[in-house]
Amino acid sequence: MSPIEEQSRQRRGAAAARSAPAWAVHALTASSALFALLALDAVLDERWRLALLWLLCALAVDGIDGTLARAVKVKERTPGFDGAALDLIVDYLTYVFVPTLFIWRAGLVPDAWALPLAALIQYSALYHFARSDMKTEDNYFRGFPALWNLVAFYLWVIGTSPEAGAAVVAVLALSSFTSVTFVHPFRVRDFGAALPALAIAWAAATAALLWPTWGEGARAALFWTSVATGLALIGLGLWRAVRGSQAATLP
Repeated sequence: MSPIEEQSRQRRGAAAARSAPAWAVHALTASSALFALLALDAVLDERWRLALLWLLCALAVDGIDGTLARAVKVKERTPGFDGAALDLIVDYLTYVFVPTLFIWRAGLVPDAWALPLAALIQYSALYHFARSDMKTEDNYFRGFPALWNLVAFYLWVIGTSPEAGAAVVAVLALSSFTSVTFVHPFRVRDFGAALPALAIAWAAATAALLWPTWGEGARAALFWTSVATGLALIGLGLWRAVRGSQAATLP
């Protein structure tokens, strides 16, 4: 091998080494597509708890891959690959498509309204993903951020009536077309480390609810922890809608 060829080989090796962490993060993001497939299989078999477990696994991936992507500078290291597009694709599968089928097949809404409500979920979620002002300048979501995996989870865990489930679905879907703000727990900086800590507490309590052998007292404690922390996260988003952007109020 000539010196020029050796130098070229070394440059290619160095470039591959620099891009490897970025490709690893992209692979982690893409793993959510596998979780979506496993969740879909569980829904078709009416294994509701297992389906929700796979969807929560995808949610956990989505909770960390953005931080990792920024840490390893994926845009700089894989300039020919659009990680944001990949993220939207897997989010649609795990946040919208599979949860819609879950809500339908699990009987969480009335049979007569299942298809129209499923269509409403699809259209509202696609509108949210495609809107150019999806996020505010301080990283809050505008409109309900298509968290249909969590809607399916709570409707199933709480055991609401199909009529109540239909009302919840309709209200949340229509709110996707509004500018009501919802907090992004790992991108919003208004509350420092308290916000990620609150989100982690919510995630731990919520995931634990899927364990089937809790005693009545432990299950109640986990449920109300999940509900309280979830409502706190929603409340912080609504507070942003009331007070406006912090940046806009600075002198």
